[in-house]
Amino acid sequence: MSSKVQSKGAKAKDQQSPTPESPPPPEANAEAIQFLNSLSQEELQMLFFSETLVMVSNTGEPEGELTIEVQRGKHEDNSVAMSHCPLVHAFSRGFVDKMLCGNSLLGYLTWNLEILEQHSQEFIKFPILPMERKTSLLKQEGQLAMTRSIKDGEEVKTEVTFLPLHSTLGFISEAANLLLLRVMAWRQMVPSNARFLALDMEGKLCYSSYQALGSQTIQVDRLQAEVFIVEQTIHSEEGIPMSCQFYLLSDGHLAKRVQVGSPGCCMITKMPILREEDEIEPPPVFEKKPLPWEEDMELYSRFLERKEQLRLSHSRYLQQHPDAEALISDFMLFLLLRQPADVVTFAAEFFGPFAARRPPTPALRSSRPLSPFRSLDPSLDPAAGRGAQLARAPQVRLRRKAGTPGLDEEDLLSLLRF
Repeated sequence: MSSKVQSKGAKAKDQQSPTPESPPPPEANAEAIQFLNSLSQEELQMLFFSETLVMVSNTGEPEGELTIEVQRGKHEDNSVAMSHCPLVHAFSRGFVDKMLCGNSLLGYLTWNLEILEQHSQEFIKFPILPMERKTSLLKQEGQLAMTRSIKDGEEVKTEVTFLPLHSTLGFISEAANLLLLRVMAWRQMVPSNARFLALDMEGKLCYSSYQALGSQTIQVDRLQAEVFIVEQTIHSEEGIPMSCQFYLLSDGHLAKRVQVGSPGCCMITKMPILREEDEIEPPPVFEKKPLPWEEDMELYSRFLERKEQLRLSHSRYLQQHPDAEALISDFMLFLLLRQPADVVTFAAEFFGPFAARRPPTPALRSSRPLSPFRSLDPSLDPAAGRGAQLARAPQVRLRRKAGTPGLDEEDLLSLLRF
């Protein structure tokens, strides 16, 4: 037999009987929201680790095991966008009055502990009618969808509730609570008068508060450890408040958990390696020291050896390529004849025709475009006012290379001007 219960917020439109006004929904106060906004990604990443506690009865006999793991996970939302976020995974299994029971929790959170997705399940194997309860929370389309399914024997009840996101500000889910306790232990403080939101046993929003109970020294595996005690209380509007005390080590490890009114507790049996905040040291400063390498015989010998290698390499290259030396000598001669004010532009115009990607020179010199390296105004060109004698120098060089006679005295004097 199965039945489905609709959202508790839905009401029939044709209902005529008057209904009493429902109380306003609970809201988290400014202190709680401010504390959540103060969280940073770097701080939460310091609290990513796993831990295991043993469930013991009031007589000290082991009855089960509790494991809590917080790590970096990936969550995919409805828009198929993948994002990195804290992932909380916890599960426990044990015996209570010789009856098998357990629960599991898987939750994805934002970096300020808002719920993205959470799935929890708990069961008790009663001899006659076993009980199982599942709760799913999913953030979608500006609201938080909560699905609760309770199986009591063969009967299954399912309830779906939608909560607007603005009404869930300051909401601390079960997954967020495990990480929030580590933050309080890391900071060694609890926000005063902070009032958060949580879900009670019936799946209704209610207030949740935290209170610091001071510090205490306990013995763990023959070692003395100081713990920070935090008590969480969920104030249900219909039932009695439920409190749970957490004994936390300085780095956020849970040393002991006691639920008020429960005959057993959870505690660690081996002292973990406590994590400390990394101290960022300033980078070392290396002062510049003089290096008298000329006085070092080995360095000076290497310098002379390298100098001789470069000299021989350069001489060998010039011997293998005599055209390079002739090209440089020709440029220096042309440079000294013209003596331009802008040597860089002059060199670009001189070596431009040697470029491999340069278009061929047209047959008619007058049809050549203006040089991009010189001004369009001849009066601004330093080389334009030197006279016809210097302008004839390239023709003189060409005639000299071709071996044509006819050089006058003026040409000879211009060539010998060094």
